[in-house]
Amino acid sequence: MSHLVTVSMASPAVESLYPQKDMTLNKRDGFEDLMEERRHSSDLRYAMRCYTPVVYKDLVPRTPSALRSIVLKSDQVQYVIRQLHQAIQDYPVVLLPSHRSYIDFLMLSYIMYSYDLCLPVIAAGMDFMGMKIVGEMLRMSGAFFIRRSFGGDKLYWAVFSEYVKTILRNGDAPVEFFVEGTRSRTGKSLTPKLGLLNIAIEPFLMGEVFDMYLVPISISYDRILEESLYAHELLGVPKPKESTSGLLKARKILNENFGSIHVYFGQPVSVRSLATGTVKRSQYNLVPRHIPRKPSGDVHRFLDAVGHRMVILQQKNMVISSWALMATVIIQNLPSIALPDLTRQTLWLKAIAETFGAFVDWPGNVTSDKVIRSSLALRHNIVKTVKDQVVLCQEGTPTKFTVENIFKYTISVLMCASYRNQILHIFVRPALVAIAFQNAQSCRKEDVYSCFSYLHQVLSDEFIFLPGDLVKDFDEGLYLVTKSGAIQGSHTDLYISEKGSDTISFLSEMFRPFLEGYQVICKYLLSTEFTDHFTEKRFITEIRSYAAELILTGAIKYNEVLSVDMQKNALAALTRLGAMEKMKIANGNVYKVNKQSVTRVANMLEELQIFWIKSGHGMIDPLNGTRTFVHRDSDTTRALTRRTIP
Repeated sequence: MSHLVTVSMASPAVESLYPQKDMTLNKRDGFEDLMEERRHSSDLRYAMRCYTPVVYKDLVPRTPSALRSIVLKSDQVQYVIRQLHQAIQDYPVVLLPSHRSYIDFLMLSYIMYSYDLCLPVIAAGMDFMGMKIVGEMLRMSGAFFIRRSFGGDKLYWAVFSEYVKTILRNGDAPVEFFVEGTRSRTGKSLTPKLGLLNIAIEPFLMGEVFDMYLVPISISYDRILEESLYAHELLGVPKPKESTSGLLKARKILNENFGSIHVYFGQPVSVRSLATGTVKRSQYNLVPRHIPRKPSGDVHRFLDAVGHRMVILQQKNMVISSWALMATVIIQNLPSIALPDLTRQTLWLKAIAETFGAFVDWPGNVTSDKVIRSSLALRHNIVKTVKDQVVLCQEGTPTKFTVENIFKYTISVLMCASYRNQILHIFVRPALVAIAFQNAQSCRKEDVYSCFSYLHQVLSDEFIFLPGDLVKDFDEGLYLVTKSGAIQGSHTDLYISEKGSDTISFLSEMFRPFLEGYQVICKYLLSTEFTDHFTEKRFITEIRSYAAELILTGAIKYNEVLSVDMQKNALAALTRLGAMEKMKIANGNVYKVNKQSVTRVANMLEELQIFWIKSGHGMIDPLNGTRTFVHRDSDTTRALTRRTIP
């Protein structure tokens, strides 16, 4: 048993016993060996000893619930709550929560009611209006129902926008809506939608109110109620229609354990402070105010920046669960990982996440092994442990699947990936720096930045970046990856530290599913003869079959390319990059391929896919030291084969 020692203050009496010893020995003698007594006794006797600590003289024993109640009623906490009260009283308030579940708006109303705050008026989808009893209950609770799209119905738009603006101008109640527009099916934040945000901010832009506050709210779930439903939707299964009977049938799901929900109210943001020096409000005086007008270019840019800023503030205050870290490790080690390896790699990733500024909800009073096992038990519908190996609940490996049943396995993959996606906003900037560093033409910072810029542009539909902040994003990513000790360098040159390859490899692999998915989509567009424009529906149907065949042959590792979300984001990215031409028609959008441009994108992604080969080191497990070398076969499928050595 190792010695446990603590420092005690050495008294003058002790020092006087050894007047001739030097100061080093005096300091050494000032330590006390706390294990000395226990070496001559048993652990049980020590644990059963009479424990009589000195306590505060006025101590009154309190239960944990009583202590929580006292804290919430304290003057400091109540002062902060009164500030939210004051904000509502002084200026119109718009509540902007993140949107991951149907529970979001119910949760906020419950919290507002609990703290005697004015219940918000909530923008809800028209789907809920048709639910018997429930729809009316929601309306009585403050919900108002809106269409998913307005089309060319100018009257509907005028009535709806005036309804929202009247509530804000008069201060009837806070207005609540989801700036992302709809629930995220992937666990990642969605690009902000600007229509409702424009309506909400217009009273300020027109000078009808002096100021208004936007409140970003972060809602973090240990386990999402709709996790299985989302995975099916991402594979093309239509979303079931909301109905009261469906709600009653699903009530048995609520008997399961869904863990904790963390709700964080961010600091209210003044619209006036955001608009100062950015938007000229005088333009609203040039036409009669009752005439509808589209936002000008500078107003649209302002709204876009505000929307992105609100989503980033939501991300900043997300609480990261232990399962999100575990899911990240599991996804990178499919089809299985040993439980001890999962524990070690999760703890390693936790340390990196905290270095990058994440708030990880990790119990401090239990062992790490218990935290891991508890998290696995809570996700029994996604993963299971078989002979000390953690595997997805759908048995088998991709090589044993047929095209027909490979989608069943992908359901579990997408459910697991949705929790990994919850933490990608923490890692995306340093990870893109890491990938750019390994693919740049040299170790010069300007070359790394150039590659980072390209990656940033390609993936800007997958992740939230503040418009115009490219340099800032690079600096932040470089700062974090340097802070972790992975990269060092001078003002102009960068290099990997002695132990940095572990972190660089892990960060790069974390974002490989997106790079691999986009590469597959480019290959499909180049291998298929499109004689004319094609619809999005045709594209999604055909790319799904194409990708499933590649997964079946082992040509690609990650099943996430089967996700409709990734497929649509790739279309948007290729359109921005000039590789696709997009045109609107009566019933949707059609696309036309620019094969020369697609080839350029595909070649770039091809290089990114083999970055670990260029270094000659292979992929490195950051904990057990094994290296995985990846080679490309010469056949048409360009399958990846792996060889792992200690």
